[in-house]
Amino acid sequence: MAVPCREAASDAQVSAPGIVYDVCKNAADMGTDEILQVIAAIRGGVLMKENGSIILTGFMGSGKSSLGVRLSYRMKLPLLDTDKWIEKEQGCSVAEIFARDGEEAFRKMETQALWTILNMGGVRIISTGGGLPMREENRALLAQLGSVVFLRVKPETVCERLKGDTTRPLLRKEDPEGEIRRLLTVRNPLYEEAAMVTVDVDGKDYEQIMEEILRQV
Repeated sequence: MAVPCREAASDAQVSAPGIVYDVCKNAADMGTDEILQVIAAIRGGVLMKENGSIILTGFMGSGKSSLGVRLSYRMKLPLLDTDKWIEKEQGCSVAEIFARDGEEAFRKMETQALWTILNMGGVRIISTGGGLPMREENRALLAQLGSVVFLRVKPETVCERLKGDTTRPLLRKEDPEGEIRRLLTVRNPLYEEAAMVTVDVDGKDYEQIMEEILRQV
């Protein structure tokens, strides 16, 4: 069976496991078995990573986008924001995608975006959506892109930063603070699982956070 993946794999890498890799133009349509085969190939070292990008993960309001801009300027590297990438591809906002297609469709778009970025190669700063690392295949793909940094934030900080923000689909609840705490309880262990570096961001300015990241990546 042909498993979509990055075209950059060498002939030797492809022939060794007996699997043909191709550009994943339709990764969102892959079946579970196909995804698991690709994850196994990644973990087995069949697919090689550039290992130079810095990938920022963490909950909404942790500062990924703002820090990404600053890191990009500091390191003179291009910045790629996965939410903005998807919005450009779809021609509408994340909130509109959630309303039109539902959360699961958006999560598949995130996986598709990661496959495309992996296939592009190159080194960059990547800022991810808060829910992107929740899927196992996404965590495996992030590891191939470079150094994954988890920006850990307390629920009180998130509540303060996002007070009055009506653009976040997952916070359109009667009790936004309760939803933030619930989601953090579910997500933090998966952020930690995916991360190579964890930085606590509460009470720190962007310069302090950048210095912590650059000392560890």
